[in-house]
This record gives sequence, C-alpha cells and structure tokens, in this order.
Amino acid sequence: MDLSDPTRALVPTLDGPVLAVLAGAGRPLTVGEIAQQAARGSEIGIRRSVARLVDQGIVTATQMGRNVVHELNRDHVAAPAAALLAGLRLELWKRLRSELAGWAEKPVHATVFGSAARGDGGPASDIDLLLVHRPFPGDETPQLPSSGWLRVLQGVAWAATGTPGSPTVEVADTKAWHTAVDELHRRVQRWTGNPLHTVELSAWQWTMLPSRDPAFYHDLRRDGVVVAGTANPPTIGARA
Repeated sequence: MDLSDPTRALVPTLDGPVLAVLAGAGRPLTVGEIAQQAARGSEIGIRRSVARLVDQGIVTATQMGRNVVHELNRDHVAAPAAALLAGLRLELWKRLRSELAGWAEKPVHATVFGSAARGDGGPASDIDLLLVHRPFPGDETPQLPSSGWLRVLQGVAWAATGTPGSPTVEVADTKAWHTAVDELHRRVQRWTGNPLHTVELSAWQWTMLPSRDPAFYHDLRRDGVVVAGTANPPTIGARA
C-alpha cells in the first residue's frame, strides 16, 4: 500500500484522492483547495477529475460568489465508498489498536512512527511500530538512587495490564509476547502489503527514552500515532 496515498490500492486515477479529500472535508472546497489537500495530482488533473465526478453525481458543484465550490454528495449510493477511501489510514490504526488490545501480554505502550505516521511513505515502505513491554527476565534494570523510584517504575511496568506483582514477567508471558509480535508482522503484511518493522523496548527503557535518545523521542512526539497505552512515558528518565 502506498502509505502517502492509500487510495491507490483501490483507485489508481485522481478520483481516489479527490473523493478522499471531499469525504474528509467539513466545508465546500474550490478545485484549488482540493488540489492543495490531495495526495497527488496537478490542479489541471484535479479539475478534470472533479468535473467527471460532478457528471457522475457523486460531487456537487455550487456557485458561491466568484468561485465554484464542491462537496461530496453524501446521499449518493457510492458515497460510503468515498468515506472508505478517506479513512484507509484510520482503519489501519483501528486494526492495530484492536489487535494489541487482544494480546495476552498487552503492551505498556505502542506508537506508529516514521513514514507511515507522517503519511509520506511509498508502496515499499516499512510500517514502523514502537512496542513497549513489561520487563522480561534478563532485561536491563534501572540504576536508581532510591527504592522509592523503583516502586514508581514497577508501577509503570505493569500499569497497562492492571496486573500487580513482580516487575519480572514469567517466561510464559515472554513467549506469548514474541508469538504475538510475530503474528502481528504477518497480519500487517496481509492488511497493507507493507512489511512491519518493530522496535521493542522494556518499560524501563521507555521511561529512560527522553534522556537516552531525545532525537527519537522528539520524532515520536511530533509524528507518532499512539495505538496502545498513554502518549508519553513518565519523565523519570530525566532525573535518573
């Protein structure tokens, strides 16, 4: 799937991005405004596409002052298909959220980042996903100045699952996690045709990320699409 323009998967012509823009618009748009928001196509090409769609009745054209503005005819029998085109990226986020919510060992946090989140990837682009899990046996543990901090971090480590207990996950849970991640790779490939690339961090590493890798953390904050857990880690890492 072309991550910059998912409509290509269904409609290779400019009708796809035009319908997607109009389906997502909250107001009438001129051809120029449609061209500015469309994922591809010149203004001349967009104008031709709009005229064709007006002829088909799925787009309406209305004179408003000096301009002609256009809207999706939501009463048209094909209007639901236009809404589907507009929501293809949202459908991917929805599927990821649903899949991760069903895991036996749920992620503490998950964020789509990179070109998939920015919407500028191509048909061969990876879908990058950060997955944060509760600590596994052998994972790095933080060097903290007091047991009080450790208790706070332990709470973070299993907060997503709502399960109290040891901050070290049992081996069975570790196996369940890796099995689920492998299955997610297969599912995303089936959903989109794009390979999934995962970056896995423990909850300890997640809390330390703002101080250990501020550039990556900045990219996550700027472009990331959260699909599990809370948006940001605690700022404990900055104090450790």
